[in-house]
Amino acid sequence: MSPMIRAFYGLTKDPFDLRDIVLLPAQQEIHDTLKVHCQQGGLCLILGVPGSGKSVVKQSLQRLPENQHLVATVSRTLHTYTNTVKILCEAFRIEFESNAFKCERRLIEQAFSLNRSGKCLTTILDDAHLMDLANLRKLRLLFEDFPKNHNLVLIGRPNLLAALDLGVNQDIKSRITYSVIAKRLGPDLMRDFLLGQLDRAGLGHNTFTSNALDLVVRSADGVLRKARNLAMGCLIEAVRSQNRTIDIDNVNRVLMQPHWQKETDLVDY
Repeated sequence: MSPMIRAFYGLTKDPFDLRDIVLLPAQQEIHDTLKVHCQQGGLCLILGVPGSGKSVVKQSLQRLPENQHLVATVSRTLHTYTNTVKILCEAFRIEFESNAFKCERRLIEQAFSLNRSGKCLTTILDDAHLMDLANLRKLRLLFEDFPKNHNLVLIGRPNLLAALDLGVNQDIKSRITYSVIAKRLGPDLMRDFLLGQLDRAGLGHNTFTSNALDLVVRSADGVLRKARNLAMGCLIEAVRSQNRTIDIDNVNRVLMQPHWQKETDLVDY
């Protein structure tokens, strides 16, 4: 649908393009702090509700200069420990051997080799709240033998902290050097985010009427992903109706879709 939106509005860039990362001030602060930990080592937690911008911070770390950093990302956290080690082997560019034990030794050797060459090592576990904490404890023991400036970043929902509070996981929690919750945006910041995205795509601020923009801000409830998806839905609706200006009726037509409604608003047909 993006080519249709570009053609309809005469644009050269996709609106709300996820590939074009620009960090918001709060995200930039998290990124800068994590970058320091990537140099000195640690265990960092980035927590937040889905869509609050954690993935954008992850992508900003993945784009650190390759000649200075190796950032290994494990996104498939529902895997077994052995399969997680396989993913790490791929990230560290070594062949997986017959079992996890042999690969652990090779991972440690590769980590020290990269460290001696001047690279900062960072491992990111995305959706860490879904990971079996027994696997996380095994990984903690593996990373204990990594260079001391290795940084482990856990990204997940706030309930991860409750799991780490359990006595059996205190050895992990006691090693946390930095933690942050990616907060929802206030109305003014959300409005600035949406208008900034319009600017980057070359769309005028009058693409949304004032009332339509206010409704998008309220409906997003401070969650960036909701705001982006709702705004894109409105642009698609504008193409469908052949009306370049998005008014409150356009937004309401998108909000009538079942996934935008609360359970109590849904009618059982």
